[in-house]
Amino acid sequence: MAAAAASRLVRLTRAVRELATFGAVGLIAFVVDLVVFNVLRAGVLADHAVTAKAVSVVVATLVAWLGNRFVTFRTQRTRGRREAVREGVLFAATNAGGLAIAAGCLLVSHHVLGLTSTLADNVAGNGVGLVLGTAFRFAAYKTLVFRSPRRSSHEGAHRMTMLTTLTAAAAPLLQPNDPAGTPGGRPEPRHHGRPDRRVGAERARRLVPGGSGSATRRSSRSPCC
Repeated sequence: MAAAAASRLVRLTRAVRELATFGAVGLIAFVVDLVVFNVLRAGVLADHAVTAKAVSVVVATLVAWLGNRFVTFRTQRTRGRREAVREGVLFAATNAGGLAIAAGCLLVSHHVLGLTSTLADNVAGNGVGLVLGTAFRFAAYKTLVFRSPRRSSHEGAHRMTMLTTLTAAAAPLLQPNDPAGTPGGRPEPRHHGRPDRRVGAERARRLVPGGSGSATRRSSRSPCC
């Protein structure tokens, strides 16, 4: 029971860490997209807004891939050049899927439900679509993109250390009360301060004057009548 509880706590801690770093990487990528787009729009691509946006999206996607590969899912990523290329392709396809989800939400809201106001479009595209697309990307990153057949030895050692520590800490709280205070519930023999009978008898013969030992010695010394 203690081991199962400790294992669940380890998985929960890891999931919280992954979600936090995933959100941080996504925020950084969003800032990169915004900055690159506006810099290009105000400079060399002043008359090509679509091209500037395409370049900014590519740069932001690259930043997001590197951040998720080396920070969020660093213990699950594969090794080698071929594996890195595979991850990059799957990462781009996953982002395209997230974008399609957001666009699909906007399409349904605008053209199927007839909600054509600016507020409705933002709620559908940047609200519901963004949440569903983000959830899809996180699940795909974890289960498909950054999926190594072997976990790193460092992660395994870290999990085992946490599991052992938590199990040892929780074991005394989960064990049943033992009134005897001995392992396995076996009570220790209690003498209540009384010595063993044979030891007591031997000490009594040695210490008490006139005991059986003294009488035997006196009888051996007295002359025979």
